[in-house]
Amino acid sequence: MAGIKRKQTEDGSKSGDNVKPKKSKSEPTKAEAKFNLKLARGSKPKSVPSTAKAEAILTLNGKEKPSKMENTHKKEIKPIEKVSKKKSKASEDTDLAESDTTESENGFYGFSASKDVETNDGGVSLDAEDELSEEKPAKKIKTEHGAKPKADEKPNRKANGEDASNGANNSKESHIKQKALARERKALKPNADEIQRAKKLWERLRRKSHVPKEERGQLLEELFEIVTGRVKDFVFKHDSVRTIQCALKYSTMPQRRMIAEELKGNFKNLAESRYAKFLIGKLIVEGDDKIRDMIIPEFYGHVRRMINHPEASWILDDIYRGVALKEQKAILLREFYGTEFALLRFTGEAKPTAELSEILSQSPEKRKPIMDYLHGLINQLIQKKLTGFTMLHDAMLQYFLNVSAGSSEMADFLKLIIGDAKEEEVDLLKNLAFTKPGSRVVCLALAHGTAKERKLILRAYNETISMLAVDPNGHAILLTAYEVIDDTRETIRRVFTELVSLNKDATAEGQREKILPLSENLIGRIPLLYPFAGAAKWLINNQQTQELLNEIITIRTSTSKKAPETRRLELISALSPPLLSAVTDNAKDLIQSSYGCQLISEVLLDAVGDKSSAVSAVAEVASGDPASEGHVAQSATTGRMLKTLIAGGHFNPKEKKVVVADSTLGFGNQLYDQISPFVKQWATGESSFVIVALLESDSFDNKDDLRKKLREAKKDLGDAATKKPIMAVKEDVNDEEVKNKKSKKSGESKDKPIGNAGARMLLNILKA
Repeated sequence: MAGIKRKQTEDGSKSGDNVKPKKSKSEPTKAEAKFNLKLARGSKPKSVPSTAKAEAILTLNGKEKPSKMENTHKKEIKPIEKVSKKKSKASEDTDLAESDTTESENGFYGFSASKDVETNDGGVSLDAEDELSEEKPAKKIKTEHGAKPKADEKPNRKANGEDASNGANNSKESHIKQKALARERKALKPNADEIQRAKKLWERLRRKSHVPKEERGQLLEELFEIVTGRVKDFVFKHDSVRTIQCALKYSTMPQRRMIAEELKGNFKNLAESRYAKFLIGKLIVEGDDKIRDMIIPEFYGHVRRMINHPEASWILDDIYRGVALKEQKAILLREFYGTEFALLRFTGEAKPTAELSEILSQSPEKRKPIMDYLHGLINQLIQKKLTGFTMLHDAMLQYFLNVSAGSSEMADFLKLIIGDAKEEEVDLLKNLAFTKPGSRVVCLALAHGTAKERKLILRAYNETISMLAVDPNGHAILLTAYEVIDDTRETIRRVFTELVSLNKDATAEGQREKILPLSENLIGRIPLLYPFAGAAKWLINNQQTQELLNEIITIRTSTSKKAPETRRLELISALSPPLLSAVTDNAKDLIQSSYGCQLISEVLLDAVGDKSSAVSAVAEVASGDPASEGHVAQSATTGRMLKTLIAGGHFNPKEKKVVVADSTLGFGNQLYDQISPFVKQWATGESSFVIVALLESDSFDNKDDLRKKLREAKKDLGDAATKKPIMAVKEDVNDEEVKNKKSKKSGESKDKPIGNAGARMLLNILKA
């Protein structure tokens, strides 16, 4: 350590040095012998040998001088006479606490030893020590009886706390001065007074429930007096733009048009603003068609810039998806096809089209530049993770529809859609699934892709299958997977496991919790029943979904190897056990709704496995007096379900006959055991066609007994066949008007027979 001499040994060498072991005094060293020789000759030696010098230093007035390292370890510190600055009284009364750490741990290695620096016995300069004592007073801690202070004790920096309070006051005063300066700067800005007044009015107006209607009108009038002519100055500031939004909310349509007129020519800049973009959304929501037609044309020619902008992209896509007209959408989407479509406005007499096939048919020589530009812009947005835009999904669909199957363009585009499985880029596929053009892109990718690509696409929807099942667009992806994936084990593992809890650890209760909500959902029941019913019109009533499935089935002929019926049976075999269990345990609940009745019909007719318990459970629901309140015989949907189950299949209107699905079901016999005591009530009630179906069924074994009971009730059947139903007798205030409306709509003649049609058919059967 500089400034402190190391302890010397008896032979004059410094401690820590590598010294040779000293020789005994009886044998002098060569240096001592040479020194003694020169002394004997009477010549003055040039230098004193180290040993002699060491002995001279060690002996001073017959006493050995203590080393400075020993002084540093003493507890008592000698008073310092020369001090550059006076110490405070508080420091005079305190003792210096001894440190229990080394100098290297404290990060202190001493000051440089210099002749000009005055040091104490410890080797530290006096001025430096005094500065340390003043700069770091916390190290001096008052102790009792010389004891060391505890490590966790913190010294009181100021006993009286006067300086702390002064510092707090100074900080408070500085904050007040800063606020005053900020207010002065705001006051110097243009329209400062008007903005301040408008903000005060906004604070009152935004509390809708606390402001009476009359007062709101007065406040709104005053607010419009302030903002009229100054709307541009208000909208680009984060605080004042809220006043304009509030004015739009409570204003009349002419006032909203006035605001839009003032902002005309600035809508693109507003869309790119962090705060003003919400004003455009407010104008679109609260405005009319004129305001819409003022805003959208200002985006023409700037689509590429805006779709890449972090703020403007969402406003542009919301307008494209929600409020833009078909022609406006076409003009915006055409800019994805090249710069010329952005620079040259559409001036043709015909309506603009965004169908890429029509554009390429008119200019086939432009196919390569248009397709390259479109692919580049799509790739740019995907790499930036901007994959949630409907406009992007429309552009992707146009590209997909105009590439040839099996081409390199198709292969590259499929790789772009699927992404890198290692990086788990599945956001694009998930976003595509929930828009109309995006779901079609995924369906076409499944149809054209290889087995590996289909597997990767389906894997991207892990933990999303339940959402797809109830989505108006997403459910089409599941239907496509049913139709094109040959590996049905993959479909069962990826889709059915999440859809109906089809795994090893699943319980019957857990499966019912999944199946029952899906069966009652208008969209959710489609992927649940599609393997059983196929693309039936009563199940899929959306024409576009029907057309998409027909397109997928056409593509499937060249991309899939497994027979469609084999694939269908494998899927049904996997779904049958949980669905049959759900029907058995919840027949009474399912039979109360039309969707539940459809589920029961399809499962009992087409499921694979033991159906006896499910058939018995459904038949037991029909037991009891049909005239009792809430009985299933009073429901038309339940009557149709029972009739279908008795026949063993659905009625085909084209062939005009019943197509039997399961001739061994035996539902008629099970049902007759439950309703035989009440045959007359069933035959004359709303579900009389159930009795007709029993007589017409080939698998029903108790026809003779049923005929016997019907003959006994022949009089009641005749009365039911000629009398009006109970619901038709109910009087209405405008009975004549209702009759006239019905007759005009249906064009029915007044000679139409009244009464129970099923009872009339039963009478005819008994006569035969």
